[in-house]
Amino acid sequence: MKKISLSEMSVKGKRVFVRVDFNVPLNEKQEVTDDTRIKASLPTLRYLVDEGAKILCASHLGRPKGEKKPEFSLKPVAERLSQLLNREVKFAGETIGPEVESLKAQLKDGDILLLENLRFNPGETENDEQFAKELARNIDIYINDAFGASHRAHASIQKITEFVPVAGAGFLLKKEIDFLNMATENPPKNYTVLLGGAKVSDKIPVITNLLEKAQKILIGGAMAHTFLRAKGFDVGNSIVEDDFIAVCKDIIKKAEEKNIKLLLPIDHVAAIKIEPEVTIRMIKKGKDIPENMMGLDIGFETIELYCQELKDAELIVWNGPMGVFEIENFAAGTMEIAKAVAESSATTIIGGGDSVSAINKAGVADKVTHISTGGGASLEFLSGKKLPGIESLSEA
Repeated sequence: MKKISLSEMSVKGKRVFVRVDFNVPLNEKQEVTDDTRIKASLPTLRYLVDEGAKILCASHLGRPKGEKKPEFSLKPVAERLSQLLNREVKFAGETIGPEVESLKAQLKDGDILLLENLRFNPGETENDEQFAKELARNIDIYINDAFGASHRAHASIQKITEFVPVAGAGFLLKKEIDFLNMATENPPKNYTVLLGGAKVSDKIPVITNLLEKAQKILIGGAMAHTFLRAKGFDVGNSIVEDDFIAVCKDIIKKAEEKNIKLLLPIDHVAAIKIEPEVTIRMIKKGKDIPENMMGLDIGFETIELYCQELKDAELIVWNGPMGVFEIENFAAGTMEIAKAVAESSATTIIGGGDSVSAINKAGVADKVTHISTGGGASLEFLSGKKLPGIESLSEA
């Protein structure tokens, strides 16, 4: 196999297998409720259509665990893709076998065929060689355009590349790699990282890796409480991962040694439980969170501090909300940070489903530079890990 970019390939008349990420939400009527990921694949698919390729698309959806489950069928996705492309998208009720081979053989230049959910076959998540061989049967070119699944060593992501003549990255995957490389390989001097979300354990590898790259790391969300406990603050009934207090202490120490600003919330919005109508309490700077309360958003002084710290950034990477932004009482921190990121003159990269939801809720999605389509994949990339879906394209 040789590595080559899609724009350099001669695809006319060739059967091109495109691994896309159509893992989209469906409602009870089996209708697509958010087509963001489908739309993200359109530049690659339109290019292949215009160039006269015979296109075979494949994706997973949900976690059917190797069984055929109607609620995880990709048929509604085929219908939505057909609407977006304004052309027929054929649908195969299987992933491999005689029916699929017959449909492959019937494809004309510019035709698109979408396979059924790859995870209906246990061989997908097992990275099974035989399943990968069957997927690759009669395929001329393999294109990975599923960044959101590229951290998985699955048959359609990794093993298949061993059985195709040519493999490369689609336009979406290339775009993701280019932006995330900017954040990990050669970032500008004024580089600020915003991290939030529930679990500090999810973000430790990112923080550890970016301590070598960033000038500022601003932390919010529930994960901040483990850091605050590590610094000796009482955070009441807030979520704390006790097993990671020592790690947080070590990170704080390393940040000080490297002269990196690692900032934590200085005030909080707190309540006794996470409910829309609950009474909230503002915990002022320097005060502990009461024993029966939990911190559920960053306070106004923290918002002001963080927004100020963002102003001189040349690059901002944001992953994870500052509080429980789904509830209005605890949304101010995340919403104000979203607006500050959007108003910045920096290159702005947003990763993680909750951060993307926050950017959309704040109405500023069109003002950020890049919104990543892969939460888990972008976290692993930012952690410095090798992603199987990307590494397999580079292996001879």
